[in-house]
Amino acid sequence: MATPRFDPSTLTNAANESFAVRRVFGEAYERGGTLVIPVARVWGATGSGSGGGEMSVPHHAEDGAEEKGANEGHGGGGGYATHVKAVGVFVVDDTGTHWQPTLDVNRVILGGQLVAAAVLTVCALAWAVKRR
Repeated sequence: MATPRFDPSTLTNAANESFAVRRVFGEAYERGGTLVIPVARVWGATGSGSGGGEMSVPHHAEDGAEEKGANEGHGGGGGYATHVKAVGVFVVDDTGTHWQPTLDVNRVILGGQLVAAAVLTVCALAWAVKRR
């Protein structure tokens, strides 16, 4: 029975499917005379490796004499990672082409937290200086 071997092309094909914009938005579509073209930022990385080897292992024949046998091994593996971020859509209608960015709520919240931390730090410093 033949041992299945790692085929890096299957990993590459799977990664190619994941690195596509349609994984986030889907294909561009038209509704009511307006064309919507999704835009995303896609980042990806892949890695794979494989190897094989042969090892001679002594074993004993029926007459007690030592014979050399061979064991063959193969191995391999790989993986990929993707990061896809929706950045907005182009809307094409009767009035022209318009860009509509997505609202990143996490970035808005982080920005508000940074501003609040800066204000609190300045207030604490002013209060400490005033007490002296």
